[in-house]
Amino acid sequence: MAKTLPHPQFGQPREPKNPVGRGRGLANVLDSVAASQGRSILFLAIVGLLFFLPGFFNIPPIDRDEARFAQATKQMVETGDFVDIRFQDEVRYKKPVGIYWLQAAAVETASSLGLPRAQIRIWLYRVPSLIGAIGAVLLTYWAALAFITRRGAVLAGLIMCSSVLLGVEARLAKTDAMLLLTIVAAMGALARIYLSSQRRENPEHPSWIHPAIFWTALAGGILLKGPLILMFVGLTIGTLAILDRSASWLWRLRSVWGLMWMLVLVMPWFVAIFLRAGDTFFTQSIGGDMLSKFAAQESHGAPPGIYFLLFWITFWPGAPLAGLAAPAVWRTRRKPEVQFLLAWLVPSWIVFELVLTKLPHYVLPLYPAVAILSVWALERHVLSRSWLTKGTAWWFAIPAMTLVLAIVATITLTRQPVFLAWPFAAAALISGLFAWWLYDDYNAERSLLNAILAALFLSTSVYGIIVAALTPLFPSPEVARALRNVECVGPKAAAAGYHEPSLVFMTGTSTLLTDGSGAADFLSYGSCRFALVESRSERAFAQRAEAIGLRYNVATRIDGFNFSQGKAISIAIFRSEGTR
Repeated sequence: MAKTLPHPQFGQPREPKNPVGRGRGLANVLDSVAASQGRSILFLAIVGLLFFLPGFFNIPPIDRDEARFAQATKQMVETGDFVDIRFQDEVRYKKPVGIYWLQAAAVETASSLGLPRAQIRIWLYRVPSLIGAIGAVLLTYWAALAFITRRGAVLAGLIMCSSVLLGVEARLAKTDAMLLLTIVAAMGALARIYLSSQRRENPEHPSWIHPAIFWTALAGGILLKGPLILMFVGLTIGTLAILDRSASWLWRLRSVWGLMWMLVLVMPWFVAIFLRAGDTFFTQSIGGDMLSKFAAQESHGAPPGIYFLLFWITFWPGAPLAGLAAPAVWRTRRKPEVQFLLAWLVPSWIVFELVLTKLPHYVLPLYPAVAILSVWALERHVLSRSWLTKGTAWWFAIPAMTLVLAIVATITLTRQPVFLAWPFAAAALISGLFAWWLYDDYNAERSLLNAILAALFLSTSVYGIIVAALTPLFPSPEVARALRNVECVGPKAAAAGYHEPSLVFMTGTSTLLTDGSGAADFLSYGSCRFALVESRSERAFAQRAEAIGLRYNVATRIDGFNFSQGKAISIAIFRSEGTR
């Protein structure tokens, strides 16, 4: 009969005296890492870089959100105006200024260090997301230490590090990875304050550290994405107050001083933007963006339950373990540790399922709670032994399906087999197969570690090699490269039929977005001008050119695929006669 870990009473030491089911190989590495705090942090930071750096530098700007954020930041750097947020001449008031400041700091730092063309290097705008993702992994480890062993906290950090959704957000110049960092910091501090009260610890002089972390994190989250962070925290506190029939522990948050500190951090920019734009920012951000998500905003509507279905992909490879842990977690839902994590997870998840607008990254701030709960059950050896164990086949199925689809797409679009990706693909398949075949209740940790290794190989193969090779999906860099090779000084461009934000980012803020007729007029205004005309707009361009007597030449033609609209495109670059 397999041994089981004891079930420690709440508040007792959590390090088991006789750990079981450790396995060999990868688990021995985990033993060595978990021997000290410093090793654990360094290990998670290095693993985070291994997961997130493939493709980070060479994947072109992704339409549309990433390119919009990057272009707005680029305009801040160009104009020196770090208060207003604009995409070309249009205000962009959907989100506060936090992420733009962080991206601008990365670009300005690189420029001051002499990096050429820093303003159009998209990876510089991704640096805050990379920092946010690694920081979120480390803070998941820190938050987990309030609930499980140090070894288990490292495992929770690895689960977050390897999750598909965080891997995507770490490579996008958007708000969500940094927002995750602030939310995990706030929830980790809140957990320690709550659990301290449940243990009836009542020190004469309670520490200011956790309240300071909590309120600073709230301020950071508000500057990044407005009041969304308050929803996560508020629903958690409200749920705990209802379940405990008491909220007396909230005094430990030092709310008066905390609110004052938070306002000191957030108010300067909000006052500045109010003085600049009046109430336009607040009406567009809160009314036009946040509240409109209760309707199906930007065609992103979906029925309730979609996040649950996406979870099995976006939280892979941790998802099968979460499924195995769910029954035990529910049975012990009244334990203070489990209750807090469920209060973090369940109410916000229900809200997101009910809101009509649905995007996969909305539930990312809930995944650390799932990771910690999963390891909590793994450490106590209470994973399900029912039919749910069949779900471990998912550890092999995801790399198999992903790699087949990715390689087929690459061959179809580029006519190249991308052989360099195949060894990593094979390693991902083998590791995923081991994770599935070797699974049993006693060796669940060993299977999980193999699944995480499969995720690492999969990340290297897909992001580092396959996506970067899909150049037809990224026509904007090809267009920008063609314009950089012209002989005239200071080329100006107008685009017709292809108006993706990445084109503006790559070709310049002054790029005119117009129609075929407008592109012909633009070309007639002088030399060193180029019209970027998508094939569907060429007829209107040609008709207008004939009407105004415009003489022009075709510089080149770029074929690609606009995945934002799901259609093939062909962009002709026209130049006025005499322009080289």
